[in-house]
Amino acid sequence: MTTSEIATVLAWHDALNASDLDTLISLSSDDIEVGDAHGAAQGHAALREWASAHPPKAEVGRIYVHDGVVVVEQNITNGTAAAAFRVVHDHVTSVFRHDDLSAALAATELTDADLVD
Repeated sequence: MTTSEIATVLAWHDALNASDLDTLISLSSDDIEVGDAHGAAQGHAALREWASAHPPKAEVGRIYVHDGVVVVEQNITNGTAAAAFRVVHDHVTSVFRHDDLSAALAATELTDADLVD
């Protein structure tokens, strides 16, 4: 675990919550992959569209980290969700939104041992 991976994902959430798409883009790789159960897309244009279509406020809950993968539990308007991030050199290279934390952990093979205190 590195602090920079967590810091990158927290800054990414701050930008998403502030609808600051320029900062969101600067924290993301050029070929970022974004997705959810409805599909995936790649690139900054796809990120802008994805960010605009999702709830504007995602309060960060529990965080799990292992080998560049960060799973974040999110408290959103209609309940909870989770997002799985891949962070490389302080840039988000992929983010996939899951319906719940257990689905995100299963998809990434992270466990309770990866929970950040």
